Amino acid sequence: MLLPAKAEVARQLGRYRAWERVMLASPSDRSVRATFEDSGYTLCVLMGKRCAREAAEAAERYLRSTVGAYLREQSERARSGGAARRGPPTAKRRTPAGRQSPSGAA
Repeated sequence: MLLPAKAEVARQLGRYRAWERVMLASPSDRSVRATFEDSGYTLCVLMGKRCAREAAEAAERYLRSTVGAYLREQSERARSGGAARRGPPTAKRRTPAGRQSPSGAA
């Protein structure tokens, strides 16, 4: 796995956190929101995550650890987290409010 330079991760994480604060201060400003979303996207690409929050958390873990420890942690998360998130294949889905489930219960 190819990992980015820690200096670049730190720079992008700082940029993301700074724009996050600005966006929270003025959430209706479209240009601020767009820049914040761009910074989140950059962090996602850099860290290989699909969600900006996950990318920020991964960046923080990466900066706190050594490269080897980070790779081991990611490998363990992939093995244990993938199956745990999906749930059992027989899990029943919830029905929208006001509709009956297939068994006839409300």
